[in-house]
Amino acid sequence: MKTFIKKDVIERTGEKLGKEPKEVSRTVDAVFTVLREIMAEADPEARIEIRDFGVFEVKRTKAKPKARNPKTNQEIFVPPRRKTHFKPGKLLKASLKRPL
Repeated sequence: MKTFIKKDVIERTGEKLGKEPKEVSRTVDAVFTVLREIMAEADPEARIEIRDFGVFEVKRTKAKPKARNPKTNQEIFVPPRRKTHFKPGKLLKASLKRPL
């Protein structure tokens, strides 16, 4: 499996726009920062919908009063928390369904 990092996103975006990676870097950083801030500020849930790409959601989970530690078999309480979820949009789904 190949891992892509932010640098790869910056380089590809620069190629698409015909600009140097240094020029694009600030914009890409800003977009990721804003997405992260919106998700972190979610109280308690949020939804970021990007048409033709997908939906990022912050969802609330319920407390689990009788969870079990698999190592010790001890019952533990797991407090409620927030988790992230991504649902791909139609165009992304279609491109992933194409045969290799």
